[in-house]
Order: sequence, then C-alpha cells, then structure tokens
Amino acid sequence: MHREFVMGNEAIAMGAIAAGLNLIAGYPGTPSTEVLETVAKRRPSDVYVEWSVNEKAGMEVAAGAAYSGARAMVTMKQVGLNVASDPLMSLAYIGVKGGMVVMVADDPGPISSQTEQDTRTFASYSKLPCFDPSSVQEAYEMIQEAFEFSERNHTPVLFRPTTRVCHAYASIEVKDEKDWKTNRPEGFVKDPSKWVIFPRLSFKNHQEIEARNERISKEFSSYHRNIVIPGDGRKGIATHGASFGNVMESLPEKGAPSILKISTPFPFPEELAAEFLKDKDEVLCIEELDPVIERSLIYVCGKYGLKTRIRGMQTHDIICAGEKSRDMIAGYISKFTGQDKKIQTPKEQPPELPVRPP
Repeated sequence: MHREFVMGNEAIAMGAIAAGLNLIAGYPGTPSTEVLETVAKRRPSDVYVEWSVNEKAGMEVAAGAAYSGARAMVTMKQVGLNVASDPLMSLAYIGVKGGMVVMVADDPGPISSQTEQDTRTFASYSKLPCFDPSSVQEAYEMIQEAFEFSERNHTPVLFRPTTRVCHAYASIEVKDEKDWKTNRPEGFVKDPSKWVIFPRLSFKNHQEIEARNERISKEFSSYHRNIVIPGDGRKGIATHGASFGNVMESLPEKGAPSILKISTPFPFPEELAAEFLKDKDEVLCIEELDPVIERSLIYVCGKYGLKTRIRGMQTHDIICAGEKSRDMIAGYISKFTGQDKKIQTPKEQPPELPVRPP
C-alpha cells in the first residue's frame, strides 16, 4: 500500500483497476468524466477503454463484456442514465456473469446539470443494488467491493457518487500494482435460456430478483459501511454520502444524537435500521435530493410497529432541493437537538476571485 493525493473520480478509477477491470465505456458529463479519463491514463495494456457515442451504447458495450465474464464499468452523469435506461432495465432481469458497475454521478445543486435526479430512486425502480460512497477513500475501497458483490450475485450494481465526492481531493491509501486483482474472462457461453429475455423468463426472473433483494437487504444490514455511531439521548440522525462528513463536523460537543450512516440505499438495510430506531423518539434524515432514507425509515417503522417520528424533507424540516452545506446541516442539527452550535468562520475573508470567462 502507498498514499496518493487524488481526486474522487481518480480514486474510483484506480479502485476499479485494482479490482481487475477489463473494460470501461462511457459518455462524458460533469461530474463523472474524469473516471474514464483516469482509467485511460493508468490502465494496464489489456484494459479496453471507449468513449461511446452515447450512454445507451456504453451500457450495451459494458453489458456484452460482463456477459463474457469480464469485469466491466460504464460511466455517466445522472441525466445520462435516462438515455441508458432502456438496456439497463432488461439487463436487471437478465443479469451478468462478470462484475458490472454502472457508475452514475449525481449532481446536487445542480452545479452543471439540467435536473437534480437521484440515482438512489432509480435503483429502487430498476431493482438494482446501489452503493453510495461518502468520501474519496471510501469511494476507492467501495468500488472494489461493488465489483465483488456484482460478480457474486450475478447482477449489475449502481455506484452513485455525488459532485462533492467526485471532485474532492484527498490523500488516500491505495494498493500497489502487485496487489491488483487480475480477472481473466471465460468468454461468452451461448445459452438462450439465460441470455434471451422472453416473457416466461421475465416472469421467473422477476420472482428471483424480489427474493434476491430481500436476502441482500439482510446482507446489507451487516455490511461494514452501513454503521451506527452511538450518541446520547433518544434522538438520532440518519444520513449518507457527502452529507455524512458534514453531519459529523456539525454535531454538538455534548448531547450528540446517534448516527445511522446508510451506504447502500437499495436494498435498504431494514434490520440495521429497525435496531437503530427501536429506542429513538425522533430521527432526522439529512440527505441530498430525494427523501430516500426518510421514506425507507417510515416504512420500517410501519413494518416493525415502531412509534419513532421520522423527520426530514417530507416534514419540511430539511430543504427538498440542492446541496446541504456544512453550515446548513449545523443549523438543522442545532434546531433538532435544541442546542446552539456556533459555527466558526474565518477571521479574515479571502480575496475575491478574479473575473473568469463565461
């Protein structure tokens, strides 16, 4: 192992290479672009790299490789997933042989996008497992776990970093080249009963997918990146992704509530959530874009007969759009806990930025 100072997208690419990546395809779009560019710069000579004509084509190229046992990744931003959704929905039913990661970078703000779509919601719609990293180091490690998980369960998985993870820089621990995994694909094995999706097979696979996701929900309850951080009292905070770091920086010194960190929003880790909720009177959900965690916790309360009050976007305690900055989150937590938290500001204001071209 050694340390490198890298951008989040570089870390994702480096993690994919370390996981034995054989092929990457994609379509450029901020905040996802640097992932494929970094693979192109750092790849071993036998890794195929392609800027596809669009996201749909990239999805199909990666799927074809995964059918053959290759470890494949396709990259895009959140609006690109709309273009790629046609093959992805069928791919969810067919499955894969090699690990396949669909890296979709979401853009809360939005900073450089037409919409604020939340890929976590698309994960539920498509019935595909979703991984949601919270830091550059975690993104590097989690992308490797995503490949292993995909291959073990024969399903593509969604990997959903946001702009503040994609474009953050950090000094992280990375594997030496000698420790990289080598994946040698078996090749495509013709089997119409497996790879050709007809109504009878769809009916059968739909049932298997629902049973699989129920099993994965239990597995994710013990996944080491879904964690509970104990606190004081009977209040809790549920959070995820880039918001997790801001939450941890904003907690009061005394009387901090317990924290539930969700790194796999779908299938939702119900058993872990139920255990977290059982001794809580109130839980505040701090998340970006859709109230995915909030809705899931409300469902868990109903299913397990818990009387915990779940607060968040749907109760208008949290703004329903845009990024959640550290200062915003500090204000939310202060109001929720009834404690004043002083936010330190620089004594001197930084100089104004020079005028930049449009």
